[in-house]
Amino acid sequence: MQIRLASYNIRKCLGMDRRRLPARTLDVVNALSADIVALQEVDRRRAPRPFALPPELIAAETHLRPVEIAPNPESLGWHGQSILLRRGLRAVAVDRIDLPSLEPRGAIAVEVEGEDGATFRVVTVHLALMRHWRRRQLAALSLRLAGAPPMPTAILGDFNEWSTRGGLEPLQAGFRIHAPGRSFPARQPMGRLDRVALSDGVQLIHAGVLDTPVSRLASDHLPIWADVKLDVRPGVTPDATGGVTGRVTGRVMGAMAPGGASG
Repeated sequence: MQIRLASYNIRKCLGMDRRRLPARTLDVVNALSADIVALQEVDRRRAPRPFALPPELIAAETHLRPVEIAPNPESLGWHGQSILLRRGLRAVAVDRIDLPSLEPRGAIAVEVEGEDGATFRVVTVHLALMRHWRRRQLAALSLRLAGAPPMPTAILGDFNEWSTRGGLEPLQAGFRIHAPGRSFPARQPMGRLDRVALSDGVQLIHAGVLDTPVSRLASDHLPIWADVKLDVRPGVTPDATGGVTGRVTGRVMGAMAPGGASG
């Protein structure tokens, strides 16, 4: 099974021109032609964290639909993150994972079922600005995933790591980390902050950055994409530790306790 994954920090739909244009954000999302899109900063910062990207606009303007992640009807995501799936893919389990940080941070793990019944996992992250906390967050996430049902897994998001040689070590034991290209700041990209990490069973075919006049204006990040081949078998389903089908679970991973990259 081959699919295209993408990740995009949309900065609450606020462009480099200081205009908040959700339709422009979705123009960029559509240009990715992705099957699954991990989004960061989809909600406003202050409670009740109302969405910046309206769900009805996503439904009207794209072939994607958001996974039901939000803890309230005002938000699109959780800790500002959301995952969009193309029609034909189905979320069978969602795990909201609190990560240690000075400010609220989390990861979302979604077990996805394809048209052939095969199951794989997609995780989205938006890591801390400080490396100390990023490492603790990745250690906590690695621990959680190690205890989850084994299946091909991809971690996507804004890793906030400027170095391509270190800083993400807690993931190295189980994942290959790729930096598709320079994605930040959008107008003059210098840092490879947006990454994808792939477990066994997920083979990278191609990866890149969507760098267009519109994407350079729509956010302070450029989106990344990765074409991958999944080695999954139909009929693989999560056991009880992975959550009940259709149910949202949440685990706090070491609230006050708790990588190499290729380019």
